[in-house]
Parts: sequence; structure tokens; C-alpha cells
Amino acid sequence: MNEHPPSPTAGAPLVDAIRFDAAGLVPAVVQQHDTGQVLMLAWMNRAAVESTLTTGEGHYYSRSRGKQWRKGESSGQVQRVHEIRLDCDGDALLLIVEQVGVACHTGRRSCWFHRVRDGRIEVIAAPEIDPAALYRS
Repeated sequence: MNEHPPSPTAGAPLVDAIRFDAAGLVPAVVQQHDTGQVLMLAWMNRAAVESTLTTGEGHYYSRSRGKQWRKGESSGQVQRVHEIRLDCDGDALLLIVEQVGVACHTGRRSCWFHRVRDGRIEVIAAPEIDPAALYRS
């Protein structure tokens, strides 16, 4: 039995090289291009990857809503994709982006604003914008 999953073929088109899970999804870590700050984790299906490649903006799949969405479509806080990387197993993506505004629906720059210290969870970043203001129609 092969203990290592097959690696994506070098030179293969990205969507063909991705090993989507049983639900047709792949996790995508999103990182700011100039600072390296990790902004968020999202899920992408094949259509979201293709839309991202076509438009140059971050598109994702909402598991709770069961549909594709473009980052910033309701908040205006878009992501311009600089680079997409595929991990060694082909089952995770890294999107290196220019985040316009905040990345988190809580109004924070990053979704990673909790840290564990002395066994307790602390909030280490305040919202930069009122979340209600992000989604006014």
C-alpha cells in the first residue's frame, strides 16, 4: 500500500491538480502579500477556484449557505489575488492576496484575533470597522 498520496503533477493546470475532499471542497488559507499576516481560512470548490483564476479576486464556497461567494461582494472588502500555491499533497491552497480593508466579518483585519495565554483565550485585536457597517445594503 502506498503510504503517501499522489502529488500534483508539475505543470498540470491548477484545478486538475487539486485533490478536493469528498464534498468537492479544498481549504484555502489566505495571507496578506506584503506582511505575511494570515487573514482567514475559507473553503473553495472547483467553481470558486476557476472564478478566482478568471477574475483575479478571491472567490470561495460557503458551506453554511451552500453557494459560491466573492470576497467583498456585500462588504466591499475585496481580495486581489497575487499568487495561489498548492501544498505538497494537493489538498490545501494558500492564496497570497492584497486585502482591501478588513478580511474578517467581525470588522477585524484578520480572523485570527484570539490567542491562548495561560490556558485562557484572549482577544488581541479590536475591530477596525463596525461589522454592521460592512454589510449595509
